[in-house]
Amino acid sequence: MKKAYIIVQAHNGRSMLRDLRKAGLLHIDTQQIRNDRIEGLEKSFDQISQIRSSIEDLQDKKTKMQQLSLPDEAFVEVLERYQGLLDSRKKLEEEMAHDKIQIDSLKAWGDFDPDQVRSLAAQGIKLFFYTLSKKDLERLDSSIEYLRLAPVGGLEAIATVGSELPPEVSATRFFLPEHGLGFLQKRLASNEKFHAQVLQDLKRGGAYLDALSLQLKKIEMAMRFERVGQLLETSDELTWICGYLPEPEVAKFESCAKTHQWAYLLDDVSQEDTPPTLIKYAKGVGIIKPVFDILGTVPGYRENDISTWFLLFFTLFFAMIIGDAGYGLIFLAIAVGLHAKQKKATTLVMLIYVLSIATVVWGCLTGTWFGSKEILIALPFLQKLVIPSISNYPELFGLSAVQAQNQVMKFCFIIGTVQLSLACIMNIIHKIPEKNLSFVADIGWLIDILALYFIVLQLVVGEPANVMMVFSIVGVGFLLVVGFGSQGPGVPFVKGLLSGLGGFFTTFLNTISAFSNIMSYIRLFAVGMASVAIAQSFNSMASGMLGGWALPAGLLILVIGHSLNLVMGLLSVVVHGVRLNLLEFSGQLGMEWTGIAYEPFAQTVEEN
Repeated sequence: MKKAYIIVQAHNGRSMLRDLRKAGLLHIDTQQIRNDRIEGLEKSFDQISQIRSSIEDLQDKKTKMQQLSLPDEAFVEVLERYQGLLDSRKKLEEEMAHDKIQIDSLKAWGDFDPDQVRSLAAQGIKLFFYTLSKKDLERLDSSIEYLRLAPVGGLEAIATVGSELPPEVSATRFFLPEHGLGFLQKRLASNEKFHAQVLQDLKRGGAYLDALSLQLKKIEMAMRFERVGQLLETSDELTWICGYLPEPEVAKFESCAKTHQWAYLLDDVSQEDTPPTLIKYAKGVGIIKPVFDILGTVPGYRENDISTWFLLFFTLFFAMIIGDAGYGLIFLAIAVGLHAKQKKATTLVMLIYVLSIATVVWGCLTGTWFGSKEILIALPFLQKLVIPSISNYPELFGLSAVQAQNQVMKFCFIIGTVQLSLACIMNIIHKIPEKNLSFVADIGWLIDILALYFIVLQLVVGEPANVMMVFSIVGVGFLLVVGFGSQGPGVPFVKGLLSGLGGFFTTFLNTISAFSNIMSYIRLFAVGMASVAIAQSFNSMASGMLGGWALPAGLLILVIGHSLNLVMGLLSVVVHGVRLNLLEFSGQLGMEWTGIAYEPFAQTVEEN
């Protein structure tokens, strides 16, 4: 990235911004900029968004309505009309909901005119209505005057004359409604009819969905223009603005500046600057972009680009967590369906292809097909694809369950050690050209991770290790981290050493954390095994129902059971598969994912 300054005469500031927007080259950070004009635009944006969303919800998804274009003048009229319809809809729905509650409470009392009761009160005859049990009615004081009414909901109903019941009487007061049952029912029917008409009118607004979307884009563009305009700095007769420019776009920027006769300055980005991150994915790696978009993560400008490694490890984690070749085939069928529907292989479709194929491969290697051992027995050729030492059904290959599980756990720890070691190596490669002595600390971390791997194996799998030798090696790595962890370009060696010694205890805790990071990869084994166990449980439940009259129930259990297992597997991928990349791996790299995505100040729609 380059830091670019553009300087023009003060009266040309706004026109310069319009030309700059057409060029679409410069990233200008405007996140914190607000004023009255922007707030007004935001309110308009929210209003149109609400109208568009309400109209879209009413559309028949199977029928595509012909779209109408709207000039800005006519758009104001349309906006007012549909805002009025939305207001009417809201008011009607509130009144209908209130009337339904009133009708439900009045049904047991029957239809009467509350105004007649109120007219009696005006003449000095006050009536108070109650419901109470038969026993409580019998216990009423004889001095209380009341009229007995028809029972309400299994309770006795009375109307006292002249005064309320004493507080000690266990009775429920019925308060006189504003309108009677008949009136409310008629009003509800009228409102329902009117509401249906309002919905029909709103539905016809489907013809303006594209026009509404276009207007939203215009408002977004106007808000961005206003925010950028607030960043213009003025001194005497000049005004200028600063932004960030990708180096490959420098020639295009210079040509644009000369065309519009701007004065400009291009400077290198300093350590104090916070430039945006423009990620250029290697060929074939861009399919991981949907994952980053969903997570909303952007690496910092000075952080490593781990997209390639993220894709590789995420694919492996996905395959091991889903763990079933049958489920992999389902994902593959989804990818084929999306491909056929969209008539092209989008990045999302390609990602699903890769993940599904990886899942099928891992399921073949472990012999897992919808969690059923019977499928493996019935189709002997599938057994030839299995690696017995990691099979989920090792008894078919003369191995014990403990042996197979230990091998899978060991494989998980190998993956963890490789990924964390890779992070150390990437740091070393990144720091050596910068003459950053802290690369020695990364060598120390690499030594510690490789040594701690053997401690993990001894504790979990039971493989013997020379503990004294391992801890001696860990000690060497620990000393390297303490001595060089605080070194850096321009930092005197002694000062860095003293700083490292000051963080001795923190480094000790981080070393323990490195051990737990390797252990964390056992989640791949645990979640994969849980998925198989759940699939087997549903298969077992359904197995007794797959004959005779119970066949539909058995099939329903299989469909529902495996669907739930698939959903839980996908959630586990997010919780565990993504975590290992974003926390353990990225943490070892020192990444914080606090980057700002490169978003040039650009014109998104044509202006009128």
